[in-house]
Amino acid sequence: MPNIEIKAHYPDLEKAKSIAKRVATKHLGLDHQIDTYFHTSKGRLKLRESSLSADKSRGYLIPYLRSDVAWPKKSEYARLESDEPALAKRLLSEILGVETVVEKHRDIYLADNVRIHLDHVLGMGTFIEFEAVYSDPAHEPAEHEKVKRLIREFEIPEKDLIQGSYRELH
Repeated sequence: MPNIEIKAHYPDLEKAKSIAKRVATKHLGLDHQIDTYFHTSKGRLKLRESSLSADKSRGYLIPYLRSDVAWPKKSEYARLESDEPALAKRLLSEILGVETVVEKHRDIYLADNVRIHLDHVLGMGTFIEFEAVYSDPAHEPAEHEKVKRLIREFEIPEKDLIQGSYRELH
């Protein structure tokens, strides 16, 4: 499944929350996430443990490919549910090795099909992320425009856009 996304440093999450409440169509809640990133020769692979998961014993293995550019970029990913995240983490740690672990508290909003993430990442600071999820390749240009509109709406300076993921910042 593809999306168009950005991640940016954002020092004022209260301001972001106020804007998100105005532009969002739905508030999905607060989430405590632990992402374990594994060594890969290409792309990224993480195991996500989430407090919003209906069954707390489940996790998600997320392999994804994305270019490391700051401006809105396409990401292709899969979200594979795991009934045994502790076992998956142990096995993948032994097979691939752990690159880093990122822990964050995420406030999640939805503006139509665009997820707005207000993130407090432990040891790193505060960030904002937009993910415009779509399935029809013909919609890709429109999804880029939605993300660009949100960049303007949240007044994100281009210098604050991040090229990589939390993995590289950690």
